[in-house]
Amino acid sequence: MAILAALALVAVTLLVGCGGGAASPESVVREWSDALNAGDNERAAKLFAKGAEVVQPGRILFLRTRAQAVRFTSSLPCSGKIVSVFTEGDLATATFVLGHRRTSRCDAPGAQAVAAFEVQRGKIVLWHQLPSPPTRPVPAV
Repeated sequence: MAILAALALVAVTLLVGCGGGAASPESVVREWSDALNAGDNERAAKLFAKGAEVVQPGRILFLRTRAQAVRFTSSLPCSGKIVSVFTEGDLATATFVLGHRRTSRCDAPGAQAVAAFEVQRGKIVLWHQLPSPPTRPVPAV
């Protein structure tokens, strides 16, 4: 009986240690960025909840199906290396340095972009493109 109790305790410890709960907003953002940068639109799309809201300048989308999430992710012309993530509750705000994707040339390589992600139960429910920080002028040579 003591052996069974010890095995149960080990199993519970492993589950808790492995993060049996939902992924943190920061880890979801990093996973989404990794998938995007790898050109894996399917994997990136799986991180969106059904009905997730996408807000970009001049448009709002609701991703009601996985196919819509794949199309949205595929439509992004740039990869993004995360340079900072700030989290507060379910919200993570990430700053990226943009680069080319395997499938497309970025329209602003080297520029920074900022997006806010609301994550609930390990899924993105809101992806909101925020104004980019001002770029520093490059001195003339």
